[in-house]
Amino acid sequence: MNTDRFNRWLVFGANIATLLGLLLVVIQLQQSRELMRAQVRHDMAAGIVELLNSSAGNSQLASVLRRGGLGEDLTADEQFQFRLRTNALFRYWEDVHYQYRQGLFDESEYSRQKEAWRASFAASKGAVTYWCEVRSLYSPKFMAELNALLPTHC
Repeated sequence: MNTDRFNRWLVFGANIATLLGLLLVVIQLQQSRELMRAQVRHDMAAGIVELLNSSAGNSQLASVLRRGGLGEDLTADEQFQFRLRTNALFRYWEDVHYQYRQGLFDESEYSRQKEAWRASFAASKGAVTYWCEVRSLYSPKFMAELNALLPTHC
């Protein structure tokens, strides 16, 4: 009888240890997820800062972006430059959208991102025109999201 009782306590102890081990794994997974989220967010922030600084530190590019945004005439090379830079911005936005769908942005953060996109479209006729030309090259979910933010429809 003592052996049977001892075995039951031993099994009970092993089950408790297993549960504690699983709890520790869950805690570690949560910490890893938070660390990954912080790293992704940092990398994305660094990317957009670099993109913005490239314009701020280059008066020729700043001029092209300002004039292109207003819909003014650009030379062929300037138009190419405007499109490349605007495409980079749209790809960044698409990545933000993807990261949101993966749970790395909460709803309040993402809604602020969308408002920034809406403001960017409102301030840049050239970006709207370019988006209307290239939107089919982006993921359908992202395309639908941006289309809903346009001040005028394509």
